[in-house]
Amino acid sequence: MLILLKSSLLNFLAGIGEYIQLIVDVLKSLVRRFPKWTLIRDQLFSIGVMSLGVVAITGLSTGVVLAAQTIYQLSSKGLANIVGVMVAKTMITELGPVLTAFMVTGRVGAAMCAELGTMKVTEQIDAIKSMAINPNSYLVAPRFIAGIIMVPLLTIFCVLMGIIGGYLISTYFFHLSAVNYFSPMPLHITSFDIIAGSIKSFCFGILLISISCYKGIKTKGGAEGVGKATTNAVVISYVSILISDFLITLALNAIHLKIKYDWHL
Repeated sequence: MLILLKSSLLNFLAGIGEYIQLIVDVLKSLVRRFPKWTLIRDQLFSIGVMSLGVVAITGLSTGVVLAAQTIYQLSSKGLANIVGVMVAKTMITELGPVLTAFMVTGRVGAAMCAELGTMKVTEQIDAIKSMAINPNSYLVAPRFIAGIIMVPLLTIFCVLMGIIGGYLISTYFFHLSAVNYFSPMPLHITSFDIIAGSIKSFCFGILLISISCYKGIKTKGGAEGVGKATTNAVVISYVSILISDFLITLALNAIHLKIKYDWHL
C-alpha cells in the first residue's frame, strides 16, 4: 500500500513537472517565432464565436435566477431595489468568470483534448516532429493565445447577458422599474470588482486551455485512451478552476484591504 502511494505521488509530481514544462516551452516558442495568423484566427473562431450561444444561454439564465431569488428573499424586507447590484456584482466577480470557464471547458476544452489525443495515438504528432516542427509551437501556441484572448471576452459577454436577464425578469415579471434596477450599480460596483473578474477570467483561460492541450498531447492507449484523457481534462480543469477561484479571491481581497489600510494611514 505504501509503495502504491509513493508511486502515485511520484506520477503526480512528474505530471506537474511535465505540465509546467509544456507551458514554459509554449512561452519560449512564442518568443522565438510567433504562430501564423491563420492558425490563431481559426482558434479564435472556434473558441470565441462558436461559444457565444452556450455562453449567452448560461449568462441569461443565471441572471434570471439570481434576480428572482434576490427579489423573493429580500422583497419582504424592503430591499428589492438592490437586485440589480446583487446580479451585477455576483456576475462580475464570481459567476461570470467561473461559469464561462466551465462552458468553454465543456465545449472547447474537451474537443481540443480529443483532437490532440487522436493526433497523438495515430502518430500524427510524431510525424510533425519528424519534419522538424515543434508541436507545441504549431498545435498548442495558437490555442493558448486564442484562449487567453477569448475567455475574458466571453466572460464580459456572459456578465452582460446575466445583467440583461436580471433586468428582464425584474421589470417584466416583478414590475421593478429600470431606474431602481440600474441606478445603484455605479455606486456599489467598484473598479476592484471589475479587475478581480478580469484577472480570474484570464487565469481560467490559461488553465483550461493548457490542461486540455497537455492531457491531449500526453494521451496513450488508442481510442480508449482518448476518451479517458478527455474526461480527465474536463474534470481536472473544473477542479483547477474552482481551487484557483478560491485562491485568487483570497489573494486579491488581501491585497485590496492592505492597499486601503496603507492609504488611510
